Amino acid sequence: MDIKDSVLMITGGAIRVGRTHALHLARRGAHVSFTYLPGEPWEKTKAEIEALGVQCLATPLDVRDLEGIRRWTAATLGRLGRIDILINNASPFLYKPFLELTEAEWDLSVDVNVKAAFFCAQAVAPTMLRQKRGVIVNVTDLSVYQVWPGYAHHAVGKAGVVQLTRYLAVEIGPHVRVNAIAPGPILLPENFTPAQTQEAIERTLVKRLGSPEDAAGLVAFLIESDYLTGGVYFVDGGSALI
Repeated sequence: MDIKDSVLMITGGAIRVGRTHALHLARRGAHVSFTYLPGEPWEKTKAEIEALGVQCLATPLDVRDLEGIRRWTAATLGRLGRIDILINNASPFLYKPFLELTEAEWDLSVDVNVKAAFFCAQAVAPTMLRQKRGVIVNVTDLSVYQVWPGYAHHAVGKAGVVQLTRYLAVEIGPHVRVNAIAPGPILLPENFTPAQTQEAIERTLVKRLGSPEDAAGLVAFLIESDYLTGGVYFVDGGSALI
């Protein structure tokens, strides 16, 4: 699929890696519709996207709100005319030891990672199928393949994303391709200590942290590569091998 003149929907597109995805694809000519949470600097992201000469729609949305997902989808279609790409990017990253985890914290992780991704895909799929053109990219991570103490709830959610990717690829193919990326250490939590950061670096084969552009480049590749679907692709500096 050509990125130029396509329409991208992305959850959590105002900050961090989601913002990089949005800007990277906007530079390639995609029009962008992104969600954000209250307090996030969405105006700055929107202005930067529009300065690239493409259209942008910014929508406040807690992606656990299923009716809100449907309204966002309808607004994107009404404003931008089509939907070509969905990136399920939004994800909390809460550290909480297993014995201390509350039901609300469990629900937050699983609902944002799996439930929201499922219903965002369900919302855009009819349009993509009518167009006979569409790409969905889900974001999982290495917690599916490694054990991170204190992140059991997060890993369960991300494991669900992997299986969701495979099932969607089967159920809405061949016109809609569905893949996932599994980033390694790219943007670490702000509360990481220097020791934790160094440990993350040492767990890569390339001995450095990745950049958000590394992940965005992989997403662009998956959008453009018409023979790839149903896969999970690492962008992790070899971390999964250690």
